[in-house]
Amino acid sequence: MSSDSLADADIPEGFRRLKWRSGYGATVGPLYERDTPDGGFVRAFKVGEHQTNMLKNCHGGMLMGFADMTFGHVISHGNRRNWITVRLLVDFIAGASLGEWVEGTGKVTGIDGSFYTVQGRIWVGERTVATGSGVFKVLEQR
Repeated sequence: MSSDSLADADIPEGFRRLKWRSGYGATVGPLYERDTPDGGFVRAFKVGEHQTNMLKNCHGGMLMGFADMTFGHVISHGNRRNWITVRLLVDFIAGASLGEWVEGTGKVTGIDGSFYTVQGRIWVGERTVATGSGVFKVLEQR
């Protein structure tokens, strides 16, 4: 069994591993995604050693990066538009421990020209880990 197979062995059904081979996503991953029946998505990761702080909780920087990649993705999901982050606000509500499965998603709440406002949530099971909002500028189509 390959190391990729071992890493993916206990991933919840319906999630597929994102195929990021370079850049930030490849460095902090592996990351996963599944589509939802309403046409949306959920992104996720299992907290690994490389994503923790000294207390063996998911590092706040990892949660911020995950929020950015997840909240902004609502813009490109389904319409293949590139975007950049203009503003990102995240409120940390609870921790996520080593080995826990973290999920998140976002929802567009406003559009003003090429600027999208998004609300998002990150959770573990029923426990909210973080909430936030962001403003993202849409660029050219991919």
